Amino acid sequence: MQKEGQDIQVFWFRRDLRLTDNVGLYNALQDKRYPVFPLFIFDTDILSSLPSTYDKRVDYIHQILTSLNQELHQLGSSLMVEIGKPTEVFEKLTTQFTIKAVHTNSDYEPYAIQRDKEVRSLLHTKGITLHTYTDQVIFAPGEVIKVDGSPYTIFTPFSKIWLRKYEQLPHQEYTTDAYKKNWLSTLAQEIPSLAKCGFKKTSIQYTPPSIPYSIIDNYTDTRNFPAINGTSTLSIHLRFGTISIRQLARIAFTRNHTYVSELIWRDFFMQILYFFPHVQTNAFKPKYDAIEWRNDTAEFSRWCNGTTGYPLVDAGMRQLNETGWMHNRVRMVVASFLCKHLLVDWRWGEAYFATKLMDYDLSANNGNWQWAAGCGCDAAPYFRVFNPTEQAKKFDSNSEYIRQWIPEVDTNKYATPIVERTFARNRAIETYKKAISG
Repeated sequence: MQKEGQDIQVFWFRRDLRLTDNVGLYNALQDKRYPVFPLFIFDTDILSSLPSTYDKRVDYIHQILTSLNQELHQLGSSLMVEIGKPTEVFEKLTTQFTIKAVHTNSDYEPYAIQRDKEVRSLLHTKGITLHTYTDQVIFAPGEVIKVDGSPYTIFTPFSKIWLRKYEQLPHQEYTTDAYKKNWLSTLAQEIPSLAKCGFKKTSIQYTPPSIPYSIIDNYTDTRNFPAINGTSTLSIHLRFGTISIRQLARIAFTRNHTYVSELIWRDFFMQILYFFPHVQTNAFKPKYDAIEWRNDTAEFSRWCNGTTGYPLVDAGMRQLNETGWMHNRVRMVVASFLCKHLLVDWRWGEAYFATKLMDYDLSANNGNWQWAAGCGCDAAPYFRVFNPTEQAKKFDSNSEYIRQWIPEVDTNKYATPIVERTFARNRAIETYKKAISG
């Protein structure tokens, strides 16, 4: 058991819940002077913001931590899991141990930046340095920028520079035999129960990630068809860091450049949120904040519940509600439908996705919703209105995906269309045109 007052380093796990190819953890373990104390904090500021105590993501994280703790037990260590505000947790730990340094991987969301600023300030008053590292993205915000130092707001030139820089990267794997030693020796500890965190058990089941090589190989041809197993579904593992973005990029780079492009979009949206934090609450293009949304609550409810009478839209929403995931192509269709067919504020849809998506990531969710609504950087033009019927014919021609999620689709029990397609399209275009020309 560790001794109070013992000199230690802390590695603070966050969006990087793995032991291998973890940049911050690798660097912490390189300093052999002080053993590494592994820590995870259930941040009560985040937990209290969740709409329900029945949250699949909290349960999922809890299962990951249980698995991580078992790995650490095999190394003679243990994961310390605390529940509370990070500053208060570190205040307590500094009274129990002589902390020489705290290591963690950077997070670029506005809340995380403020949280880390407060933790850094607290530690500084105690003579402790907070070391941060780039781990959840290939390139941190500010590493892929224009010649004049300003950030890119259009994806294509960003991706060209990203690729050029990536090809010049030394592809280091942050794995070392240090993982077999230099841990803080401790009696095996069990993590707090889900109930102690204030949450209930759900139906979600954590499965360690595995690379679907054949899906990545065929991704260009299969990614748009929701009825088939044509996407990697690794977004949830990237979100919680149970897989290394570097490992995935290395594999994809030699196998499928369309898949690489999706990883670049991830870095791109992270950079947009970092440099333009106003997108969290407002349109990237300010003139789009003038759109007169209808915001009909009854129609929004039908969209949420998958009863709009448009089969591909409803199938997607039912998949989301039941599983916490939705096929990528369908995400675009349901988002466009809400904003343009129903003229419901994109922020309503973004917030609903935020409560449901297992792979919820603020920057990607925000970026994709603003893209669909036409108000984001490099967005679809306002007059582009996805036709959900044509999308279904093109990408689910045999209605396999639709029938999977809407068994009553071909019966009189299925909902009648919430709005007529041509009327809705014309109304959206006129509403948008009025807003951006005003």
